[in-house]
Amino acid sequence: MRWPIDNFDEVVSLTRTHLYLSLVPLLVGLVLSIPVGALIRGTSWLRRGTFVLAGIAFTIPSLALFVTIPSIVGLEILDPLNVVIALSVYSTALLVRAVPEALDSVPAQVVDSANAMGYSWLRRVLTVDLPLALPVLSANVRVVAVTNISLVSVGSLIGIGGLGVLFTRGYQRDYPDQILAGIIAIVVLALAIDALLYLLTRVLTPWRRAEGART
Repeated sequence: MRWPIDNFDEVVSLTRTHLYLSLVPLLVGLVLSIPVGALIRGTSWLRRGTFVLAGIAFTIPSLALFVTIPSIVGLEILDPLNVVIALSVYSTALLVRAVPEALDSVPAQVVDSANAMGYSWLRRVLTVDLPLALPVLSANVRVVAVTNISLVSVGSLIGIGGLGVLFTRGYQRDYPDQILAGIIAIVVLALAIDALLYLLTRVLTPWRRAEGART
């Protein structure tokens, strides 16, 4: 199993592409889902309708979305933006459900206290609700990040880069070592990103560490 060592530069280059194609959609999903999720949280019919639309969007097969997006937005079939747009749809569909559920985890007495102190809705969401909801939201963000890392591999079937390229090339050349190298690289990348997001959440929620120390 020397292929990854002998081709280390290629693996690093494909890993960078893989990270770009998986993490940019995650950021787009967060930017879109946080305000939408906060707005629909208190309106039951709007929340249910948004969840239904998100569920429909997530059921669209990824390969079908990859090949139809170019005709919709006017991109070339091999443009990496096709994967970014498709995974942004999936990320938003997952996170727009996660945001209201994370905000629901904020204790009602904390929300009532912020309201009693004269906080506006926007100020309360940004400075009270979201920080306290971060542990729950982070768990969902980690799931989306790992899901994106996995789905990027499908893009290799239409010729878009990333570590999935190792699968298609290994299959075409009947070279199992290259396929195995791709599998290992994707698993390691997913575990590394998951661990990084976990540590970032720990840093951003120091009160959780304090609670753990007291118990």
